[in-house]
Amino acid sequence: MVSDPTAGDATAGDATADDGTVGEGVVPDGGAKTSAAPARVVTTYCLLAWTWVRAAGQYPVSVALLALGTMVTAGLDIMGILVLFTRAPRIAGFTSAEVLFLYGTSALSFSVSDIVLGTTERLGERVRDGTLDVLLVRPVSPLVQIATEDFTPRRFGRIVPPVLVLAFALPRLDIDWTPGRVAVVPLMAASGTVIFGALWVLCAAVQFVLLNSHGATKAITYGGAFLTQYPMTLFARDFVRGVTFVVPLAFVNWEPALYVLDRPDPLGLPGWTRFASPAVGAALSAAAALAWRTGLRHYRSTGS
Repeated sequence: MVSDPTAGDATAGDATADDGTVGEGVVPDGGAKTSAAPARVVTTYCLLAWTWVRAAGQYPVSVALLALGTMVTAGLDIMGILVLFTRAPRIAGFTSAEVLFLYGTSALSFSVSDIVLGTTERLGERVRDGTLDVLLVRPVSPLVQIATEDFTPRRFGRIVPPVLVLAFALPRLDIDWTPGRVAVVPLMAASGTVIFGALWVLCAAVQFVLLNSHGATKAITYGGAFLTQYPMTLFARDFVRGVTFVVPLAFVNWEPALYVLDRPDPLGLPGWTRFASPAVGAALSAAAALAWRTGLRHYRSTGS
């Protein structure tokens, strides 16, 4: 049995404030609340994730088979796209290589964000059964604890299909590979990961208030991943505006892809929006952090 690395004899800080609010953090020595440094958060995350990986490593054959199953399941989306192209040479004016490029960048970003933060969607269960209280009295961020819960290597199988698809599609794109376009491809993958990661946390924070919203939030996370695998020109203009200005899924890969593929924006947005994904990711991350901290501050334990 693997011991819980979040348990220990360290002092759990400000589990309950003077006004009864359940909070987070550690009270070191003098008692002043301090926020964990980013490096410490990353180190703690890696430690907890590695503990789960070591536990799963006790059954290597099972892990390998589950990873293979995950990889095959993720590859079914590719088969769906290829079936569409057996009936038409283009989809919404995009060639097979261009659609596979959109799929690869979207699926890669979503898969990485799912590995890192996907289990935050379980927050509603924690709030309902009261087990969130246990996480709050440990000297580790509850977000890190939830994000690393049941961390398993089999999830890495989801990364393989989009990587293979990108390796296939990128050389077949009929474009002039300028230094700018080359630089935008990894940038859009990184920015898309941040955007999806922020959406995971935002959807989790909603569950502080709407405990049974787990299914609805999947429409944004998993639904958003499916949506961004295809050209936005497939959808109604008002819908595209919604996923551009309300839930900014268009900045996961669509806007930067328009620059890479040298395509006009169907909404007629200015050219600088093609490069706005990092800024959108930063703004959405700030909103997610604010929503998470607000939810924790107003959390009053189960049954109240």
